[in-house]
Amino acid sequence: MEDHAVIVHFQYGSRDLQAMFDLEDKLERAIAEAGAGEYDGNEIAVDGSDGSLYMYGPDADALTDVVRPILAAAPFMNGATITKRYGPPEDGVREAEEVIGAR
Repeated sequence: MEDHAVIVHFQYGSRDLQAMFDLEDKLERAIAEAGAGEYDGNEIAVDGSDGSLYMYGPDADALTDVVRPILAAAPFMNGATITKRYGPPEDGVREAEEVIGAR
């Protein structure tokens, strides 16, 4: 089951999405190699101001452990919020948040 989710909300600040696409490639590869789940995609504001990344797997903590160092290495992820959801998307499911770096 891939009921857990890791959702990353970040400030981007550019319409040039190449750096974000490069990050997505790294995340997708690391998650697959670790067998921690799957990278599902992104949502980016039309003006490039902010965005979200979506990842799913059986264990939100294990998935976060895989992606955290990759996210922390991307300058535009400084100050991003990681939301870990420990179950399916429904009311009452436990969530936890952490911030990458400090702005």
